[in-house]
Amino acid sequence: MRQYIKYLLPALLLFAACGPKAEPVKMLRFEQFLFAEGGNHGSAADFASPLLNYYPDDPAFMEALTEFTRDKTVRDIYRITDSLYHNLDEEAESLGRAFQKAYALWPEMTRCERVFTMVTADYNDYDLRTFTHDGTELCIALDYYALGSMGRFGHFGFPNHILRLCTREQMVPDCMRCLADNAIGRPIRGTLLDYAIADGKVIYFVEQTMPKLADTTLMQYTGGQMEWMKENVGSVWAWMIENELLYSTDLSQVRSLLGDAPKTNAFGEGSAPRTAAYIGWQIVRQYMKKSGASMNELMAERDSQKILNQSGWRP
Repeated sequence: MRQYIKYLLPALLLFAACGPKAEPVKMLRFEQFLFAEGGNHGSAADFASPLLNYYPDDPAFMEALTEFTRDKTVRDIYRITDSLYHNLDEEAESLGRAFQKAYALWPEMTRCERVFTMVTADYNDYDLRTFTHDGTELCIALDYYALGSMGRFGHFGFPNHILRLCTREQMVPDCMRCLADNAIGRPIRGTLLDYAIADGKVIYFVEQTMPKLADTTLMQYTGGQMEWMKENVGSVWAWMIENELLYSTDLSQVRSLLGDAPKTNAFGEGSAPRTAAYIGWQIVRQYMKKSGASMNELMAERDSQKILNQSGWRP
């Protein structure tokens, strides 16, 4: 009996630690509902949401929607997208696990009740690949994640550093980034430190809710960019301090340290982009280790200087 208990107890502890299995998120496939012929892809009531701007009772809207779905280019975009993402079972399971971790770590976070997918055929803003209004619903513009396969359309003019991120691997992390970003809010007219800490909170949140994610995927870096950033983080920090950028509110000065780009112009070829976001992530990581703050407390803390000071972070 003692031998039996010896081997059974670790298994029971492991089972208890794992907790209940996360339910896959139900993906409401608006693009399949609109474009696919035959099959059961839902009803109009399933897609009644201000997030989709879908108005089935408005004749003028439905006429415009019919023209959209009959457009040859749009239908080609749908076919390419559906050939890649007809099945999203893996993403539904991954998102379910991430949601479960998120709500356990951050109880005050708004619950996302519905997740839609759609094809937009509108490529004016890469940031709209995932979007939400108030965190209760989320929409994934699937065709953005198919841009790398749309060579016949010239990838719609997107540069290579953006096309590199238009992958299946980035879809669920993008969803979690979008929800976190919506929940904490962006600084309206903040300092570089404010923006860096806000980005750091988002990256830290994704890291905690998707712990198996590679750092390169988390930061949206290539392996070379990650290596450069780790080797040069001290020099980047020193350069920010020397040029008095840390407390600058002039976006024209700091934008290149925050946005998606092939490099950071100030540091030349081979450098990593989003250098301030990487530093913000390191500060937040260190703050959480030293302060023992909860995720609720981290996200509620608006004083970036306090987070920096209490982190004690230095490169």
